Amino acid sequence: MRTDRPTLSPASRPKLARRARLTFDPSRERHVLLGPESVVVLNRTGADILELCDGQRTVADIVAVLSERFDRVLDDEVSGFLARLVDKRYLEALEVTDG
Repeated sequence: MRTDRPTLSPASRPKLARRARLTFDPSRERHVLLGPESVVVLNRTGADILELCDGQRTVADIVAVLSERFDRVLDDEVSGFLARLVDKRYLEALEVTDG
């Protein structure tokens, strides 16, 4: 079992990996995340999160936008969701440092 799970800081800037694509599947009537030989069917919240992953917004920015849309947004849940997708290589997380 893997224990070196990636962690994302509030300053991380997630974006879709080159090998991944977010699209709407009309037959499922759901958003899906496509990767080589894989399909992840997303719920509405997951799709909303991924639509904000543009490499410009930070994790903190994404949580702030989601907090405006939904009543209850937990930083840990958003970070955990993104970290799992980084671990599976659907997302890349850019770390920006000052200086």
